[in-house]
Amino acid sequence: MRSAPIGRRRRAPEVADTTCFELETVGRVAHLRLCRPDAYNTMTREFWSELPALVRQLDDAGEVRAIVISSTGKHFSAGMDLGVFTGDSLGDGAGSGGSTEAGRQRARVRQMVLALQDSFTALERARIPVLAAVQGGCIGGAVDMISACDLRYASADAFFVVQEINIGMTADVGTLQRLPKIIPDGIAREMAYLGRRLPAQRAYEVGLVNEVFEDHEALVDGVLGIATEIAEKSPLAIWGTKVAVTYARDHSVSDSLEHIANWQAGMFQPADMLECFTAKGEGRAPEFDDLLPNVKGL
Repeated sequence: MRSAPIGRRRRAPEVADTTCFELETVGRVAHLRLCRPDAYNTMTREFWSELPALVRQLDDAGEVRAIVISSTGKHFSAGMDLGVFTGDSLGDGAGSGGSTEAGRQRARVRQMVLALQDSFTALERARIPVLAAVQGGCIGGAVDMISACDLRYASADAFFVVQEINIGMTADVGTLQRLPKIIPDGIAREMAYLGRRLPAQRAYEVGLVNEVFEDHEALVDGVLGIATEIAEKSPLAIWGTKVAVTYARDHSVSDSLEHIANWQAGMFQPADMLECFTAKGEGRAPEFDDLLPNVKGL
């Protein structure tokens, strides 16, 4: 079955009630909007479960071919809500069998950090590209999030802050691991050591964002347009490209060349390439089958 036209507005997949996001699907692009502008879209406890659940659901279905994460209000996100650090999540005994023994509490903290990290790693694991559209402040945990996206764009008023150093802690949800792979090491260290604002234009100059748009409206329209263009490509080829680029980031050239050879041995099939050639000869846009749904178990 061939895909629906890219521009057609499609009903978003059924999702459980969410408190931090709104989801809309247009054509083959899913648009996730942070929707708590009065609270500067801080990352509450619900955020950390809702984001990966939505991304995995979209990815599992195989029907959309790109995801755009944008926001509402003055700021993209002010980062972690401090309420995440209260109660049994830090291992005070209530959620760890009543134990107050130090080793068990610290083990609980480690589990919590790994769980938070996994919420953003879900963006990286998705078979489809994830694009971030940032307006206003992108602070603390929001930098962790956009660092896990494939592409980043900003409005002219945007700025980026590794806020953790300003509150006496080390960033631990992905910024320090991914940011130096995106921008020069010295710039990443400067952001992490000083906690200064990196304005949108400077973020563009150092390669953190791909493009700066005049305002929020132009930003969202522009990024949705870029996502739509990605969605017009073969989803199987895009999946392979994302896997190969991400693998190459973390491995040697030699290992990465062997990896893509192994990938092609199994994944490369002529159907999508033939469709590209046929469509060009017929003067039309190519049409590709959706990815199959993810296997969820036997």
